[in-house]
Amino acid sequence: MPGDVSVVGYDGSSITEFTDPPLTTVRQPADRLALEVGRSVLALVSNRDVPTGELLFDPELVIRATPGPAPADPGA
Repeated sequence: MPGDVSVVGYDGSSITEFTDPPLTTVRQPADRLALEVGRSVLALVSNRDVPTGELLFDPELVIRATPGPAPADPGA
């Protein structure tokens, strides 16, 4: 049954709010990602050290019309 399935995108593309039904998505903070990439590129072209390691960014869950209902508790 269609109502038994949840569909979630992962990219936060703006087109997902105009689909039918509007797609639930996980939105990445593109502005912060771009800022960090830009800093790294500037460091590289300036022959400076580029920090290594992980950068963690908090994504945002944007709930629209595509998640189905939570499954029933099998122990109930």
